[in-house]
Amino acid sequence: MWRTWSGTHEALPTTTATPNGAADVAGAVRSAAGRGLPVRMVGAGHSFTDAAVTDGVMLSPTALNRLRAVDLEAGTGEADAGMVLSDLNTALAGHGAALANMGDIAVQTLAGAIQTGTHGTGRTTGGLASQVVGMELVRADGEAVRCSAADDPDLFGAARVGLGAFGVVTAMTMAVRPSFLLHAREEPMRVDEVLDRLPELRAGNEHFEFFWFPHTGMANTKRNNPVEGPARPLAPFKAWLDDEFLSNTLFERVNRAGRALPSAIPAINQVSARALSAREYTDTSYKVFASPRRVKFVEMEYAVPAQELPGVLRELRSLVDRGGHRISFPVEVRFAPADDVWLSTAYGRETAYVAVHVYKGAPYQRYFADAEAVFTAAEGRPHWGKMHTKDRSYLERVYPRFGDAMEVRERMDPERRFANAYTERVFGP
Repeated sequence: MWRTWSGTHEALPTTTATPNGAADVAGAVRSAAGRGLPVRMVGAGHSFTDAAVTDGVMLSPTALNRLRAVDLEAGTGEADAGMVLSDLNTALAGHGAALANMGDIAVQTLAGAIQTGTHGTGRTTGGLASQVVGMELVRADGEAVRCSAADDPDLFGAARVGLGAFGVVTAMTMAVRPSFLLHAREEPMRVDEVLDRLPELRAGNEHFEFFWFPHTGMANTKRNNPVEGPARPLAPFKAWLDDEFLSNTLFERVNRAGRALPSAIPAINQVSARALSAREYTDTSYKVFASPRRVKFVEMEYAVPAQELPGVLRELRSLVDRGGHRISFPVEVRFAPADDVWLSTAYGRETAYVAVHVYKGAPYQRYFADAEAVFTAAEGRPHWGKMHTKDRSYLERVYPRFGDAMEVRERMDPERRFANAYTERVFGP
């Protein structure tokens, strides 16, 4: 039995295989076709949707875990699809290289994160998919192919964020840059001030994000900017206290208390918001981008046009109060520039991401339904790997190249060898 990290979905495949390379994947795909079975490649299970679920052949990428090559002069690095992001960061650092931007969790596989549209926050650098410069994947007929902006650009445009529906991704070539340091500045601020100063905060920082604590008027802001150095990381005890004890151990206990007694959540959040304090440090980029997340939750995230963010967040704040919701998790807001990845949530527009979370085991359905209504009123695009209720009829309205992507899917997988219930809902049968 295979399960997602959060426990939202599970699968019992007919067959599980662990391929060692594109040739093994090709063989597994041809074998599945001969048996009339669908094929899905899983990642680390960090999606909240059933994107990886199958009752057919499930491919595990654990053996696809090598950094194949780094070319700093060309600014590229090629890695196997199953390489865990934290391992990729360490391996790239050994070559004096780094990704320019990444999300705040590094336990996903490279392909799994990219295929579902994982992103960080950035002024000029977008999500992981926008940093892909080449892909190796196995088609439904068992042939391994490559694509890039110069080689089959339509497949490249469609398949970078493709949910595995265009082929089984076996390797990705990423744009990389020389290793660099980030100066991190974290500071509590009133939400109204954040929204009033949003143009300044976004323009003045390469990476800006903030977390609003429901039932309070407070947010925690994060500004990360490249610097020459020297490195001044957090002292070991301070890092443990902030990122392990407070953000994980204590936060787990607080959420358990809130789940048992929801009426106490507003008071708990008020105390948590007053306890926020500023801190600054300088460290290797990937150590600043990503942090440990051990408290389990369920999540919905939508990408809305950046200019709509103030109105969206104000409406979200209002519905928390008038809807009688009791929410212990902060609401996370990040940003990305427009990109050219056809099914990226940031395709063609400056984007703000708004993520709502609920502690695992606590009721979330009514809160997420209310939040989703706010997001879709602003023509939001749901994160492909997080909970949402939208299907093709909605998605094809908010993605200008949706139809073009589906034409590529028809060419790559006419018999829907790589389909499952989720791809049928979001892409159609």
